[in-house]
Amino acid sequence: MSGLRLQGCRSLHLNEDNGRFLLLAILIILYLLCGAAVFSAVERPSELQAHGRWNKALFNFSETFNISLQDLNALLRDYEAAIAAGIRVDSLRPRWDFTGAFYFVGTVVSTIGFGMTTPVTVAGRVFLIFYGLLGCAATILFFNLFLERIITLLAVVMKAIRLRRMRNSGLLPPGISTDFAVSALPGWKPSVYYVMLILGLSAIVISCCASAMYTPVEGWAYLDSLYFCFVTFSTIGFGDLVSSQNAAYDHQALYRLANFLFILLGVCCIYSLFNVISIVIKQVLNWILSKVCCQRCNKPNAFLGRRNAIRPGSRIRCSHISRGNDSDGHGDSDTEGRRLSGEMISMRDLAASNKVSLALMQKQLSETANGYPRTVGGGSRQNGFSGGVGALGIMNNRLAETSN
Repeated sequence: MSGLRLQGCRSLHLNEDNGRFLLLAILIILYLLCGAAVFSAVERPSELQAHGRWNKALFNFSETFNISLQDLNALLRDYEAAIAAGIRVDSLRPRWDFTGAFYFVGTVVSTIGFGMTTPVTVAGRVFLIFYGLLGCAATILFFNLFLERIITLLAVVMKAIRLRRMRNSGLLPPGISTDFAVSALPGWKPSVYYVMLILGLSAIVISCCASAMYTPVEGWAYLDSLYFCFVTFSTIGFGDLVSSQNAAYDHQALYRLANFLFILLGVCCIYSLFNVISIVIKQVLNWILSKVCCQRCNKPNAFLGRRNAIRPGSRIRCSHISRGNDSDGHGDSDTEGRRLSGEMISMRDLAASNKVSLALMQKQLSETANGYPRTVGGGSRQNGFSGGVGALGIMNNRLAETSN
């Protein structure tokens, strides 16, 4: 029975990434179902009322001016086509002059995609496919590099604050140099929760300042301006509210420059915040998987075996599922302790130890020959965050929660 439990625990450990992926997919589906239920309950009555008002207004207009509903609907379809081409009742800025086209390509490469301007020619749509493919990839790379630098900057600032507090509390003598004080904290990294708090406050400040500008200039309510900031900065881009679309503004050049800078800073900040929040979500997934593993294995230390015999899975700790190599030290210390105490080890243990050492040596030689030796302390799974790509790869080993 214990062998079956051990095999199940080992299988779960080996398939940890797949388990995390499936668990996240299930949670996202549940999240979508809950969101659909809430929005349906909140927005559906308003939609039905709007349909009723529109049908009543359409019928009254048809009766008043003696126009058939078929002719009126045909006129409305032509107006919808005009809206798609950028024609409105109120005068708006040209959509396809140089400044309008620059605004459009900015929404394309940033993946905002408001939708108020779309290419209608075949040549424009074909060019957009190739232009967006390269532009979106380059912009995502820019966002990742911004994330890398903002985390590095926050780490430097927070480390300086920590050293200052240590000096004020008397933990560091006042005569010690800054370089020596920094070397006294070699493994210190900022916590993901502090970084998330700082990025969240920065996003709030940027959104509030931008909303204070949009409210008087665009004539929106302040809450509508905040809504526009979140939809834009998160690159959702519904297009129901779009800034800098009127034909003329007071101090037009200054306003459009400020609008560009606010959107750029907001998108970078929210992108960084989303990726930091994803670290917290991944921590929650690791915690859920660890609980599931412990329930399947019943007892986390049930497979340590006798002191004089090492079982094949004795190094697995179910309570540390996201730390695949943390338990190696326990197994090694147990074997080393038996050696120091004069107890004999079996030939199987000796052969297994030699195989592991040979595999590690071959891996290190291969990585050194290929020019990318792994400097991350020998563990292949650092709290479940190693081996990430994109933003997760950038944040690996840069935060306390993504390090050994």
